[in-house]
Amino acid sequence: MNLKNKTLFITGASRGIGLAIGLRAAQDGANVVIAAKTAEPHPKLPGTIYSAAEEIEKAGGKALPLLVDVRDEEGLKNAIATSVETFGGLDIVVNNASAINLSRTPQIDMKRFDLMHQVNTRGTFMVSKYAIPHLEKAENPHILMLSPPLDMKEKWFAPHLAYSLAKYGMSLCVLGLSGELRDKGIAVNALWPRTTIATSAVRNLLGGDEIVQASRTPEILADAAHAIFRKPAKSFSGHFLIDDTFLRSEGLTDFEKYRVDPTRPLMPDFFVPDDA
Repeated sequence: MNLKNKTLFITGASRGIGLAIGLRAAQDGANVVIAAKTAEPHPKLPGTIYSAAEEIEKAGGKALPLLVDVRDEEGLKNAIATSVETFGGLDIVVNNASAINLSRTPQIDMKRFDLMHQVNTRGTFMVSKYAIPHLEKAENPHILMLSPPLDMKEKWFAPHLAYSLAKYGMSLCVLGLSGELRDKGIAVNALWPRTTIATSAVRNLLGGDEIVQASRTPEILADAAHAIFRKPAKSFSGHFLIDDTFLRSEGLTDFEKYRVDPTRPLMPDFFVPDDA
């Protein structure tokens, strides 16, 4: 099974992990909806919905760039409706859009706290909610969250409680929706990287080029997501997957190709369980 003529709605797909997932699907000839809020070039963040659409088309897919803020309910409903009208249906939803701030509790302002919860938890819930009626009609429907395993350890919360609460909210949506939608045959899963991933957000927010050089490329998550979408939705749901562990279970053995700099030790990501 490949993703030819399948329609993917990917939030935050103008760059980074979301774009990589879209490009991998485009290689199969998929339709990719780029649902993101960057329409004009940003001085520090490369890519817009339009440049992403060009890349998708060059990779062999069909692209629909839509200006979407996942906090805007009406705008989101309209974007999903436009996607279905354009491509005749909806097969896969990728909740990738996310906001991050690692400030400790005394330092974080409530405006930033609210933003993370509105984008991460509420945005994921709302995108999934309005996609469900369309996914019910799909042959092999999937919802995927780029969110961590629910490893309830103090060390994941104490250093950056606000962010952890918002990110784990996405994973709680996986836990709840996988059970709620099981009878409808809609798969709901989470995917998370073992290492940091070389994205603009990592470069700008987490430590610059040093961390980027110790990271893997977004293609590891794109390949993992592609393998998830090929699974039968009725029997593959409710999983919290770590990228390389899952790909190894699918038969992949060469992970060197994903390293930005093979000479650097890889930087572990947040939230990866000790026993993963």
